[in-house]
Amino acid sequence: MRQARLPPLDAPRRTRDAMPEVIMNGPAGRLEGRYHHSKQPNAPIALFLHPHPQQGGTMNNKVVYTLFHAFARRGFSCLRFNFRGVGRSQGTYDRGEGELSDAASALDWLQTYNPNASTCWIAGFSFGAWIGMQLLMRRPEIDGFVSIAPPANVFDFSFLAPCPASGLIIHGKSDEHVPEASVAKLVNKLSSQRDIRIDFRQVEGANHFFGNHVEELDRHVGDYLDRILGGGQRVAAVAE
Repeated sequence: MRQARLPPLDAPRRTRDAMPEVIMNGPAGRLEGRYHHSKQPNAPIALFLHPHPQQGGTMNNKVVYTLFHAFARRGFSCLRFNFRGVGRSQGTYDRGEGELSDAASALDWLQTYNPNASTCWIAGFSFGAWIGMQLLMRRPEIDGFVSIAPPANVFDFSFLAPCPASGLIIHGKSDEHVPEASVAKLVNKLSSQRDIRIDFRQVEGANHFFGNHVEELDRHVGDYLDRILGGGQRVAAVAE
């Protein structure tokens, strides 16, 4: 884990919604984020990546928000942030290359504030799932992942050879943008790799954005984390 000292300007500060706002140094300028720091010693950490910047994706997307709080309730220190050009983050959309660099910088920041984290997870939704899986390949300290509606029909996931960690993939059975067959093909490819276990779950009636099925999505993520973490000790609810 990196332990570089950050300048005071980058320290978390409280906003009126009680969720600490952070401004991080990214490769294209400042990155805007929201951070929850666990009260547990040596708490695990998790980074959350939002959908496509050019299609309205932000860190406040309800699926990303749901993921963030599912992990926070289980004692993780959690960071979600806006990719370059979104919200108060500087820069412009860079076809995934720059966004991957943004994610790496955000993970650096998260590790700096949690140098003794017990484990490290990555979670992403749609475009964010694609970026998250690329980051997984580049950062061996990432122990697990949650990938929601990975757009396997749009982006190339062949770089996952081999996939370095097991994880959870969730797909809406009524997804109008990503066919079930493309996600199932990705799951089968990953599951065939040695020592990799992919928990593939489908949400009946859910579209690509999970519409009125966010609570069911939350239950699936929570159930998976509880099993993997050995009981999933929960902490106080996170305010926002």
